[in-house]
Amino acid sequence: MKLGILGGSGLYELEGLSNVREVVLETPFGKPSDAYIHGLLNGTEVYFLPRHARGHRILPSEINHKANIWGFKKLGVEQVLSVSAVGSLKEGLRPRDIVLPSQYFDRTKGALGHTFFGNGIVGHVSFGDPACEVLRKVVEGTAGEAVKELGLTDSVRVVSGGTYVNMEGPAFSTRAESNVYRQLGFDIIGMTSLPEAKLCREAELCYQAMAMVTDYDCWRVSEEEVSVEMIIATLQANVSLAKEVIRRLAGRLPATRQCACPHALKTAIMTDLKLVPGATLEALDPLIGKYRRNG
Repeated sequence: MKLGILGGSGLYELEGLSNVREVVLETPFGKPSDAYIHGLLNGTEVYFLPRHARGHRILPSEINHKANIWGFKKLGVEQVLSVSAVGSLKEGLRPRDIVLPSQYFDRTKGALGHTFFGNGIVGHVSFGDPACEVLRKVVEGTAGEAVKELGLTDSVRVVSGGTYVNMEGPAFSTRAESNVYRQLGFDIIGMTSLPEAKLCREAELCYQAMAMVTDYDCWRVSEEEVSVEMIIATLQANVSLAKEVIRRLAGRLPATRQCACPHALKTAIMTDLKLVPGATLEALDPLIGKYRRNG
């Protein structure tokens, strides 16, 4: 089982890998955020990609999500764990808590960049449950164990489930926006995870976000407005914990996937593949090639 790791703010490298090499890919959708770092971690093949690039040079709205996920698929990755910084919209979700969202709400304007379909092929994947429940349970157990064994139970809680509202950024929310999101019942807010979840579903990859809470957004009047300095201070503690969870997770993935993710495209493609332009078929071959050859 090959594991893909998308590193967010503060997570630009992954220690503990053996047999390390960099893999540079060109994709039909342009360049991924950076080179993929390949290695072995607890006997598991891992491909690590910092979504903002090393040195944090790419804005959330500039991330080439299609290239990033296509690259994972081309490299044979089957499960993707996304690590990202988020703001809390609930009093009970404190900075340093880990949230494993099960739902999303889209507030972006980049819909055309969030699908592999188009250019002569139409597909509609099921997205009612946008994250992989099986992978989430493994991450939940692994993160919970890490928190307990590191003696962090007083400062860190692992919360499985909840709704991630994906805003566009790069500015943080206004107080009006933050309060509306709270009224709608959302749990956390971030700028990157939803496109990854959509594209992983189309690529038939299992996907789960590990959202590390850094702040209370700006809805708490008693709190300072969110600043980069505030987030970085919490990130330093979050990143070391995220790396520990990843290290443990790498040795716990099942040998085969027992979920619906590997078959997400089985009934999703509406277009007769004989009518799809050759260039589109070639670009999407890592995703749909098995349906061309079997159909």
